[in-house]
This record gives sequence, C-alpha cells and structure tokens, in this order.
Amino acid sequence: MRRLTGLMCSLFLLSGVACADDAPPLPKLKLDPTRVAVAGLSSGAYMATQVQMAYPELFPSAALVAGGPFGCAAGRLDQALSTCMKGVPAPDAVALAAKAKQRAASGEIGALKDLAHGQVYLLHGKDDAVVAPPVAESAARFYEQLRDTAPALKGLKVTDDGGRVFAHNLPIVATGDDCDKSVSPYLGHCGFDAAGEIFHQMFGKPPRDASAPKGELRRFSQDAYRPDGADAFLASAGYVYLPPDCVAGKRCGLLVAFHGCKQNADAVGDAFVTDGGFNRWADAYDVVVLYPQTRASTAPMNPQACWDWWGYSGNDYDSRQGVQVRWVVGAVRALGLPH
Repeated sequence: MRRLTGLMCSLFLLSGVACADDAPPLPKLKLDPTRVAVAGLSSGAYMATQVQMAYPELFPSAALVAGGPFGCAAGRLDQALSTCMKGVPAPDAVALAAKAKQRAASGEIGALKDLAHGQVYLLHGKDDAVVAPPVAESAARFYEQLRDTAPALKGLKVTDDGGRVFAHNLPIVATGDDCDKSVSPYLGHCGFDAAGEIFHQMFGKPPRDASAPKGELRRFSQDAYRPDGADAFLASAGYVYLPPDCVAGKRCGLLVAFHGCKQNADAVGDAFVTDGGFNRWADAYDVVVLYPQTRASTAPMNPQACWDWWGYSGNDYDSRQGVQVRWVVGAVRALGLPH
C-alpha cells in the first residue's frame, strides 16, 4: 500500500481506511539480544553495515546484498557514485579497515570486540552493473582485514557468496525473466531464495520448514521514534512482521531489513515487505522483521529514497550519532530489545 497524505489521507479516513498519519506505535515484545541481525540491499546494504559498525553490541551480524565496505563514501557523493558503485578506483579495504579501527578507538563507532561472535554474509551477483562485483568483494576484504588483524575478532565469520549469476536485485525463489535485470521492484525471479539463505547465515539451521506466512504485517508510526525530535528523513510509516509465536509472547529474534533505493513503499508499495521472502522464514525461526521506510526528497537531495550512506543527513551519518542510525536503535529498543 502506498502512503497516503494530505487531502487523500483525509478522504480515505472518511471511508475507514488507515493512513500513515494514524499508524500506531510499535508493539512491545520479548526479544532475544543474542539473535539480532541487520540486512539490506544496495543502499540498504550500506545502511546495514553502518548500523552494525556503529552499534555492534546490538547488531553483531549483518547480511549485505550488493553493497560495499563500511566508510566507503567518506561523506562524498562523487566518491559514492564512482569508487563505491562502479569500483573506479576500487575501494581500499585495508585503509578502510584501519580507519574503522581509529573511529572505534575514538568512540565514533562501537567497540569492534563486539563483532567477535558475529556473522557477516555478503551476497552479490556476477551480472550486477549498478554496484560492481569488485565493490562487493572489497566489503568482504574489509571484514576479513578486521578479523585477521585483531586477535579479539578471530571468531568473526565472513561468508562471501559472489559466484551466483544475477543482476542488481534481491533474488527470490520464484523463477521468471528478470533475474538478469535491475527493474522495479528489484526482486529478481532467479530461483534462489536469498531471504532463506540470509536467515540461515544469520541464525543457523531452521528449526522447522518455511511455509506461507501466518503472522501479522503491521504498519507503525516511524515519526514516533525521531531521535530527540530530529527528522531522520524517513516516511511517516514503516512495517513490522510479527510471527504468530512472537505475538503470543514467545522470546523471539529480530532482523532489521533495509530496502534499496527506489524500493521504499512509496515507490513499490508493499512488494519488498511481502514478496522478498523474509516473512515465511521469520515464522520458521521465530524472528520479528522490522522494515523501516525512507522517503524521497529534494532537500536534502535524495530523489530515489536511498538510505544515507554518503552524508545527506549530516556529517555524522555513519557514526553512533547519525540520525538514521539513532532512529534504528530507538525503534528496536521500543520493540523490546534490551538496552
């Protein structure tokens, strides 16, 4: 469902249809802090690594689909478009890992020791013409460099899955003719269940087989979690998927799933949140899935509704003080993740 605002929202309210402006807050759940991960596609992958590196004590594990290394853009849009997408010149994983260590030591991001028992899964297609395969490979090298040069991180598991043939999209289990294309809603019918593999990498072997989702997909007010009232450049409403056992009070895990550019609800409706494949695996694993939503804007310049991985929200965008990072932390704590 696309977000309804202004006069349209008022008209629909008269008919009994809910709008973003009256979306409820997030429910308070019992969440297991040992089963928490972030995942994302493209700009969502960059956002996932930023959230992980800024708050590794909360998000030790991350799945990055068609994304590059943490800190790649260094606050520069031109560098984001060249080095961090086209790989010209290629990202310097060694230098970026060294910079991350410096930032962790200064407190700009979290303590890297908290990644020690984390999982990092990097999925990227050989036919990706938007984020070049060498860029995604450099993300793997970044994590490997951190692990191999810090004795405390020897337990960090890094899995680089770059041998599959697909374009710039999130592969889904169904088959079709768009696996080699990057077209809206950026869900490639490739016959490969990327969501299932992400769950397996993040949370281990499934306790039971996946089937059609039986839980609840709810809309919630994102404005309720603005950090200190600051605009995080998000849509008014986001989505959360609640497996039946989680609604019933069971202690559950949490996956935060970040969409890519032009893949927010305003652009593709509920395609990402319902058709990406995450919800049926959420039921199998008893893992809540939070689907934050960005919004397009011209000031700051973000017409494709990307997550901020180059600095449009401020110079501290990829640090513990970044407004979108802080929004995520506030939202997951509101859901019930222990402080």
